[in-house]
Amino acid sequence: MDVNSDLGESYGVWQLGDDDAMLDIVTSANVACGFHAGDPSVLRAACSLAVERSVAIGAQVSFPDLLGFGRRHLAMSPRELRDAVLYQLGALDAFAQVGGSQIAYVKPHGALYHATVADGALATAVVEAAAEYDPSLAVLGLPASQLLRSAERAGLEPIAEAFADRAYLPGGGLVSRSEAGSVLTDPGDVAARAVRLALDREVVAIDGSTVTVEARSICVHSDTPGAVGLARAVRSALDSAGVGVRRFTG
Repeated sequence: MDVNSDLGESYGVWQLGDDDAMLDIVTSANVACGFHAGDPSVLRAACSLAVERSVAIGAQVSFPDLLGFGRRHLAMSPRELRDAVLYQLGALDAFAQVGGSQIAYVKPHGALYHATVADGALATAVVEAAAEYDPSLAVLGLPASQLLRSAERAGLEPIAEAFADRAYLPGGGLVSRSEAGSVLTDPGDVAARAVRLALDREVVAIDGSTVTVEARSICVHSDTPGAVGLARAVRSALDSAGVGVRRFTG
């Protein structure tokens, strides 16, 4: 099982998360590309640290919404979105290559992530940009989403992910961050959820029902209060349960 987290989200004098600590725990880093967070120096540092720790680098692309941290849906045409994603891929890959590696996958962020679950046109736009840039890129997203279906049709490797620190809806989607209880912050609960996802391929939804989640990667967000402790608890629990933790890319 792979463990991923969103990194490179500081900007200028504003610090968000602890990339250095998280990169000792995760196996894949979803690095911001400057459109929702991350200035050039932050992106370069995140990529360099990821290469040092043998952590896979993924491009976390978003709507161009720096003010809203990429959590607001912007009315973009598929063509506009395709070009915005391509722009972000090139920017992050420059820093990855300078650091001695390259981007290995693409994962949408925030509002774009949720939009590509059901909107086939926007999902296709993201995948088209990835395929144009590098057809060997994998695409990380929610199981059964339009994004992963589009990736499979385009010949890109679809990678389904689950969330250890987010509440689930009965249908397999995520509870909106605007709702109470949408983010889990207890290390024991988050770790237990990660183990259940890895071993049993299931999670308990917010209404108490059990949802099947077939995933190859588990996400632990870096901007949650106590994120490093949550990630350490997840990694320790997976190790104790005998779950091999490794990056999904080569």
